[in-house]
Amino acid sequence: MHEPLKEFAVRPTPDDPALSQTVAGIDHEGREVETVVVTEKAITLFLNGREIVTMMTIGDHPFLLAVGFLLNQGMLRDDDEITGIDYDEDIATVVVRTARETDYEEKLKKKVQTSGCAQGTVFGDLLDELEGIELSKTARLKTSWLYGLTKKINTEPSLYLKAGAIHGCVLCQEDRPLVYMEDVGRHNAIDKIAGYMFLNNVAPDDKIFYTTGRLTSEMVIKCVKMRIPILVSRSGFTAWGVDLAREAGLTLIGRARGKRFVCLSGIERVEFDADADAFEEEDKKHARKGSQAGDD
Repeated sequence: MHEPLKEFAVRPTPDDPALSQTVAGIDHEGREVETVVVTEKAITLFLNGREIVTMMTIGDHPFLLAVGFLLNQGMLRDDDEITGIDYDEDIATVVVRTARETDYEEKLKKKVQTSGCAQGTVFGDLLDELEGIELSKTARLKTSWLYGLTKKINTEPSLYLKAGAIHGCVLCQEDRPLVYMEDVGRHNAIDKIAGYMFLNNVAPDDKIFYTTGRLTSEMVIKCVKMRIPILVSRSGFTAWGVDLAREAGLTLIGRARGKRFVCLSGIERVEFDADADAFEEEDKKHARKGSQAGDD
């Protein structure tokens, strides 16, 4: 039996020198400036000796990224036993080994380029594994929790606020952010959380997933496959993302900033327990889009 996760059990490490660097340049007036930029590394993933994919990432949490990617691609099963994970930084490879013999030649033949901001790739049929997944019907999202979450997440020191050009995803419970991951592509941040949940046996049924990115079909599919019943974003929606959320019974909330939000699916899980007028609008200095980096 695992102890309940503490608030920000995993949080961003913006001061890690391996995740960003300072680059000299000039500004719009021709003045010399220095700006902080995020790192981007190529890490090649192997499963039981077979090369699967090369991932572009900031390079933190390679074990979690590898396991989460394999889970969300259907290459690892919930009941799989991982017998070893090895990361070699010098040759930028991570190898995952399982007790079960795996064989994904056919799955690797079919690739779908997703709408992920860093060009994510999905192997196989996007919708195959959504059939038969039932999300918790007892999960709830109180508006007081939502207001608390958005404030805590957007004021937490992060690589985004330091350098920009990055996305964040957060696993939450009630009004507590639990696991906060960042990466150049939101699909990587999602996979890191999936890997953490698998390796730490974290139950999904009472969790909330928060993302800074758009609510696309890819976001919805991954959240449903992770069996998390509530997905929240400070950004907007795509039509297919909404359609898939409704089909899957996923609560889908977008444009969540300050006391404002829009729910387009799974409205029955939302409990309006807070007076919105009692909450302030989001302070511009705390808005992710209002960071010193000045970009999305």
